[in-house]
Amino acid sequence: MAQYVPSRWLAGLLLGVTISAYAAPNAQQLLEASDAMRNPDKSFSLTTTLIDFHGGRQTDQDVLTVYSKIDPDSGQYRSLIRFDSPARDAGKLLFKNGLDLWFYDPSSQASVRISPQQRLLGQAANGDVVTVNWAHDYMASFAGEQDITDGDRQTKHCYELALVARSAQATYHSIDLWLDVATHRPVKARFHAESGTVLKVSYFRRFEQQLGAVRPTEIVIIDGLEPDWVTVMRYSNYAWKAIPEAWLQRDYLARFSPE
Repeated sequence: MAQYVPSRWLAGLLLGVTISAYAAPNAQQLLEASDAMRNPDKSFSLTTTLIDFHGGRQTDQDVLTVYSKIDPDSGQYRSLIRFDSPARDAGKLLFKNGLDLWFYDPSSQASVRISPQQRLLGQAANGDVVTVNWAHDYMASFAGEQDITDGDRQTKHCYELALVARSAQATYHSIDLWLDVATHRPVKARFHAESGTVLKVSYFRRFEQQLGAVRPTEIVIIDGLEPDWVTVMRYSNYAWKAIPEAWLQRDYLARFSPE
């Protein structure tokens, strides 16, 4: 009886080449491509609206203006975030430079170093609202392919990447990230504490053409322990923005004026 030989393997044997279909994709390159979809490659501004829900009912909302600019030396973003509303928080600032994150309150005129892991609103941490290139903060490895349900309850065939933080100062110890095989768009992410506990699960939604690329304009963040707690981050008012270097200095926060 003739032995069955898989046609793909046989084609490769006849051609004398290694079959790349069985080679794992380059995880770090996939992560870099995903970063490029999430983040513009030049200095920009946008509005981030954080909406907090508990049991399906809205409980809080913050509106922030984000100014971000790539540091040519590190390849990571420096970001300045202005609180626009509610009124009690208007004028407060967050400033990210490298792995350092600072909070400025105009009422005290003091800037205080804070943790990126600390919650800002609902399930959104301080580190979630600043612009971050994950490829700089995390090492990625390929964890396989699988079909998952996305934020619109559609099935997507995805690559799964396992990300491990390069530094303890990263917002999360590790991240599981799923990217659409067809488009490399981010679909879902699962964030872990150092203990392995799932802190939150995020879904990337509402992809739109913004600043030269199709980008997710909404992220739904679900608490890892209490799924009734949900925070929605919505991005709007994208614009290329020439950001003065003076804005991105800690000692300038007290004098900051956006226009």
